[in-house]
This record gives sequence, structure tokens and C-alpha cells, in this order.
Amino acid sequence: MSAGNDIVSLNAINAARTKQYKFYSKILSESENPLYKEFSSAGIPFENFVWLLWSIKESAYKYLQRNNPDVIFTPVKFVVKQLQLPANYIITNFDSQQIEENGFNTILAIAGIVTYGQYTFHSRSLLYNNLIHSVVNNSENFQDNYWGIKLIADNDSEHQSKEVRSFLLERLQRLFKTNDFSISKSQSGLPILLKGTDETTLPVSLTHHEHFVAYSFHTTINI
Repeated sequence: MSAGNDIVSLNAINAARTKQYKFYSKILSESENPLYKEFSSAGIPFENFVWLLWSIKESAYKYLQRNNPDVIFTPVKFVVKQLQLPANYIITNFDSQQIEENGFNTILAIAGIVTYGQYTFHSRSLLYNNLIHSVVNNSENFQDNYWGIKLIADNDSEHQSKEVRSFLLERLQRLFKTNDFSISKSQSGLPILLKGTDETTLPVSLTHHEHFVAYSFHTTINI
């Protein structure tokens, strides 16, 4: 089992540069360009579509990397095969301080399928006017995937790192009724969850961009 999520602050992207073929061709494969048809009819800018696919691919890479640390992130090799925009999907601003859920039964999300070689992953993405957040799983059942998004005041890298770890640990403490957790890094630089001094088998994923931080993890409440 693994975990993968990614967040993009749309306030921090360069829209004009993103729309240049020289830039977006490093992210999108030729087979993915037709996927934009449905999104364009919904009034979603092309640059936001590019970063949506980036967030899905980055999430899939993180998911795969945990068990395959030698994988190199080449976006065009992660191919989004399907991308379904929910009917009547309304794009608003993320104006909450934070949201936390498990699964996507209570919130509309963009469903996708992304492949890398022999591997196939399912994705769920939230698209706001000011951010994109994607979570990836190895099945289309996301009920055991826990995730959260938080708006923070300071976008300094050290503060981002501190905030996202605290955000995740607070959720884990509420869920498991213990404050004995901490977060470290594996030899390959991936976040790992410790209980006391022992590494747990619970996979966690952390991400941050500008004033947003997010996490995801997979659990059946056994640890």
C-alpha cells in the first residue's frame, strides 16, 4: 500500500508560460490533449487543465516511488487515460481555513485514471479557482484514503514543512487517540510515520505550494 497527493496554488503559476507549447508539452502527452475538450466547454482555462494533470501525475509518482524508489519523475510518461468532470461542477474559491475528509463521498471530485508502464492508478482531484489538489489510489475505492487541505499564513519553506506535518499529526492523533506519532524521512527522502521510535506501516504523503499545505494517507484503522 502507498499514498500520493499533490497541491498546486494557481495564484503562483505563470499562466502565459503554461500555455506555451514548449512548456506544456513537457507535461502533457499528445494523447492527453483531447481530454481538454470537456473542460474547455465548462470554461476551465487551459493553464488550469495543464496543472490539474501535473498534480495527478505528481501524485501518482509519489504513490509509485514509495515502493519503487528508483523511478524518475518524467511527467509525459505518466499518462492520464480518463478524466471525468462531474455534471454541474461549480468551480469556486477555496475560502475555508481547512477541510479534512476520508474518501470523496461528500464532496464532488474530478475522477481520473493514470498509467505508468504496467501500473494503473485512480485519482480524485478538487479544482478551485485558486488551487488544485489531487489524491491517487491503486483502486477506485477511496473510502480508506484520508486527506486534508489547509490555508497557511506564511509561505516560507520551513514554515510550510512545519505546518503540513502538524496538520497531518493532529488528524492522526484524533483518529488513533494517541499523541505518540512523529514524522521522519526515509533514505530516499519520503515521509515516514513513526510511533514512538518504531516505523509504522501506514503510508503518508505530504505536499505544499505557496500558502497551501495538504496531506493524504491510507488506513483501515489498524496500526
